[in-house]
Amino acid sequence: MTRLDRLLAATDLSTPARRAVERAALLSKETRAPLDLLHVADLALLERLRQLMGESTEDLQQRVLDSAREKLRDLAAALLKRYGVSVGTRVVAGALLAELAQEVDAKATSLLVCGARGESFARHLLLGSTAERMLSRAKCPILVVKQVVHEPYRTLLVPVDFSPSSLPAIRNAQLIAPHAKIVLLHAFEVPFEGQLRYASVDEDTIEHYRLIAKQEALQKLQALNEEAELPSDAALILVIRGDPMLRIIQQEQEQNCDLIVMGKHGANVIEELLLGSVTKRVLAESQCDVLVSV
Repeated sequence: MTRLDRLLAATDLSTPARRAVERAALLSKETRAPLDLLHVADLALLERLRQLMGESTEDLQQRVLDSAREKLRDLAAALLKRYGVSVGTRVVAGALLAELAQEVDAKATSLLVCGARGESFARHLLLGSTAERMLSRAKCPILVVKQVVHEPYRTLLVPVDFSPSSLPAIRNAQLIAPHAKIVLLHAFEVPFEGQLRYASVDEDTIEHYRLIAKQEALQKLQALNEEAELPSDAALILVIRGDPMLRIIQQEQEQNCDLIVMGKHGANVIEELLLGSVTKRVLAESQCDVLVSV
């Protein structure tokens, strides 16, 4: 993603999903990228409703779609009033992932924005598998919104593992919030430290290896910072020893970050086939919004 050309916000018209729509509207206002809203009515749920209500499939589907269109038009009007942004709206019936993918392709979407929760506790429980499949298939970055929208993003945490996804994550962070402070974080662990202890290697030797690993990581992080051409006053570089997941959540709080930007894949070859395990855990455990870069 070299620039934000078009935004797509997916909404189930619930109150939690309103946060994602409002964040998308604010981003549209800041970047001048056009915004579309999409609501997908689940056909399986419609069929169950039809059985309960005794209506024909066509009549019930039309009623549901008409109601959703009216709600989406009201939402678009509210966004225009609050943010001065005119948005496109579309309501379709179908499978969520398939319709999202089709809309992303049709609109040449630069960024997909969605909420972290649905309209019920049951939907929240199902989010893990649905979100993971959506993120694993994503052809564009996905912004998962958790927080109520008050202002543009101010402090971004960008954890990097020096895999190919690291540089795109930094550049996507700059596109989303060009005026925000960026915290570049690399969490490291000494390779085979447990085996060294098992082999009775003394603590001074292990500490020496830690210092070497930290220095090498710091040099790589500084080189990545230069390659991304971040302004000298815009980035804070942190290299910390420890479990990446724990350090990310720790720094999210300590640096008062309002957005975490991560690559979809990890450095591990197996993780290239799936959504990276650290990324999945951060999506689940973090308090702030998360941008998954591709």
